[in-house]
Amino acid sequence: MKPRSAKNKGVRLQNWCRDRVLEAFPALSKADVKCAVMGESGMDLHLSTIAQEVFPWAVEAKNTERVQLWRYWDQCVENAEDGLRPLLIIKSNHRAPVAVVDAEMFINQQKEEK
Repeated sequence: MKPRSAKNKGVRLQNWCRDRVLEAFPALSKADVKCAVMGESGMDLHLSTIAQEVFPWAVEAKNTERVQLWRYWDQCVENAEDGLRPLLIIKSNHRAPVAVVDAEMFINQQKEEK
């Protein structure tokens, strides 16, 4: 795959993530949730302060056929800004995106919600 095609795949997944967040939280606007520019270091979704309050996740999006889970997870954790929980979204051709989160955090969150 050409580098430009690979970047386009990544952009599509970032856009998908942004659009799902905006759909889930109608009070947010496109100004609150923006996609990072390809090649920019840090989180793949830039969240305003308001967006961070309703969606406290540091999103790392990977749209690739070669899944290197632990490498991607380490990048996600490293890029997570203070107060945001790491959220890795992985997608491959002909497959729906899946989310990867820290298991302890997930279980504790479920316990708090009940």
